[in-house]
Amino acid sequence: MENKDQTHKDQTQLTLQGAQQQVDQWIKTYGVRYFNELTNMTILMEEVGELARLMARTYGEQSFKESDKQKDLGDEMADIFWVLCCLANQTGVDLTAAFEKNLAKKTTRDKERHINNQKIINNETD
Repeated sequence: MENKDQTHKDQTQLTLQGAQQQVDQWIKTYGVRYFNELTNMTILMEEVGELARLMARTYGEQSFKESDKQKDLGDEMADIFWVLCCLANQTGVDLTAAFEKNLAKKTTRDKERHINNQKIINNETD
């Protein structure tokens, strides 16, 4: 029989707002306080570097070091998202509203750009 909590969890989609709230609750419960914004910005860059390292080894031409073999791509992306949520919470950014605004901007600006790009259509790399 399936766990009732798991069933509820499977039926619920996490939203950006929900993620921000969960991060905030976790910080308040376990994290003592947020690191300051500059520290979190630096941590974000570190996390992006870890993702880049894993991508270079997984999809690029670099070989894996022993210490890289247990890394998980999704976990590295989630680390980035976590710190981004921290920064959004600290600076008063609603990621849902920001994402919707950004998507509208991209749609207006780029709605014709990519479908007419011969490099993409022809699958060229340069």
